Amino acid sequence: MDELESYRETIQQALQDYAAVPYAHGAIESRVVVDRSSDQYLLVNVGWDNGRRVHGCLIHIDIINGKVWIQRDGTEEGIARTLVQAGIPKERIVLAFRSPELRRHTGYAVA
Repeated sequence: MDELESYRETIQQALQDYAAVPYAHGAIESRVVVDRSSDQYLLVNVGWDNGRRVHGCLIHIDIINGKVWIQRDGTEEGIARTLVQAGIPKERIVLAFRSPELRRHTGYAVA
């Protein structure tokens, strides 16, 4: 398996693992949305909680020019840590939700 395919598999598995954790309240479902042709990966939440509609993106990851760009990370522990533990090198992960000026201080790729 080549490097990009390995990243794709790792990202998809990580999102599926997050989606498997049930919410403690409300009728909220987590869904993994994958578009491998454009290398876009999402974890979205949909449902209802106390009469309020829940619909939002918890995690958004793109693969751009061979690097994993985390566009949105709404997790407590950080999806980047999960991906590193699964074998994706820090220098191949961009914390895109951080400004380019701050990225250089994170230990992850700048771009």
